[in-house]
Amino acid sequence: MGVLGDLEPKSVFRFFEEICGIPHGSGNVEKLSDYLVSFAKERGLFCRQDELKNVIISKEASTGYEGKEGIILQGHMDMVAVKKPECSIDMRTDPLQLEVEGDYISAKNTSLGGDDGIAVAYALAVLDDDSLPHPHLDVVITVDEETGMYGAKALDMSDIKGTRLLNLDSEEEGYFLAGCAGGASVRHLLSVSREERKGTLYTCKICGLLGGHSGGEIHKERGNANSLIGRLLQVLSGKTDIGICGLFGGLADNAIPREAALQFVAADSEKEIERCVKELEETLQAELSTKDPGVRIEMEREQNVTKRCLDRTSGDKVRKLLLLMPNGVQAMSADMHGLVQTSLNNGIMCLEEDAFSVITSVRSSVSSEKELLITRISALTKLLGGTVEISGDYPGWTYQKESPFRDLCIKVYEEMYGKKPRIMAIHAGVECGILLEKKPELDCISLGPDMKDIHTTEEKLSISSTKRVWEYLCRVLAE
Repeated sequence: MGVLGDLEPKSVFRFFEEICGIPHGSGNVEKLSDYLVSFAKERGLFCRQDELKNVIISKEASTGYEGKEGIILQGHMDMVAVKKPECSIDMRTDPLQLEVEGDYISAKNTSLGGDDGIAVAYALAVLDDDSLPHPHLDVVITVDEETGMYGAKALDMSDIKGTRLLNLDSEEEGYFLAGCAGGASVRHLLSVSREERKGTLYTCKICGLLGGHSGGEIHKERGNANSLIGRLLQVLSGKTDIGICGLFGGLADNAIPREAALQFVAADSEKEIERCVKELEETLQAELSTKDPGVRIEMEREQNVTKRCLDRTSGDKVRKLLLLMPNGVQAMSADMHGLVQTSLNNGIMCLEEDAFSVITSVRSSVSSEKELLITRISALTKLLGGTVEISGDYPGWTYQKESPFRDLCIKVYEEMYGKKPRIMAIHAGVECGILLEKKPELDCISLGPDMKDIHTTEEKLSISSTKRVWEYLCRVLAE
């Protein structure tokens, strides 16, 4: 029996544990995709796997439900695969180490992938149970949602019969999503030159930050480690001559980076460097005392080294890009209180031998604002002599005033919970907007069980909420 073997509903947690045993970070989903195909074949269900490894599984309606409108159960198979620095797991080859504490499931020292492994588990549990009443079902499991929704964009929906789409990619029970932001990934690239420098090698690491999902947590104004490195470079450049030899931070463009590191060589001014770093650490701790209280700067040094460092012109360009690149919330919605309208997240930075890159995730529920922000940050990079690549552009999902399927889901919720759900739009992206472009007649809603800190090593999935949402899902299908 596995770690989750005693949990209810048994079928859901059995499939979830099997999924967690198969590595499935974005770009590494082939084994999980093949597992889904084998599942369908073993049960004699229609299955289609495309070149990208998207999987569609269909099941005919139960007796008496043949005339009902078909339902699409939809989620994605990839997860944001991140781990703590001390973790020895290879997330491309090793299974997750699941843990249960109280009402929550987590993975030891890594992200859990409840986003969106629980959607896959729900769908498989529905397909596996022939006693459940339901209309025609199309289960649509896409790939690489976390890196730009590439699976949904390439998906052929011509053989999908369902007209009501239940997306299972939300993280708060009782909150029904009926709209979301669109977005894009923007890669900024600067060519750099190097020269040899001798002196003391300093490694400064900004760490202790909370991080989080760049859609779901961006409004909390937590520290962005990559952007804070820009401040550190600015402070140091005004006090001493340094040669940058290393810069790296962030693991995904849609995750707020928790850690980032700067390596540089300086010939002298050791006390001045220590003073500058300490003063900035104290400043950041004061600024982020409520929003991100764990922030700190760790510094190590190694004397008498020779390193190939950025020349002064290249170092100046890198410093300016990190310092001037906007980050965080850019506009709030005037129509929906508390909803972020436009934002960006400086998710990944990397210094290679001859190039420095920053990848930002841009989001907005207003397409014109998204395009304007992309234009602005592209202009900054080009002014510094760099180039820009835009990828993963996806549309938003506009709230529809009339939605019979949403009305049905609300009715069932009220009957089961004795209260109304909250209907909302979110700043994060879900695949409904892309699927609606392919099949405009779809009537969509998105929901899911309670999860915490998705896309981080503190990710947790509520056991009791998973059970309630399963019961709710079965009742919706039966209606």
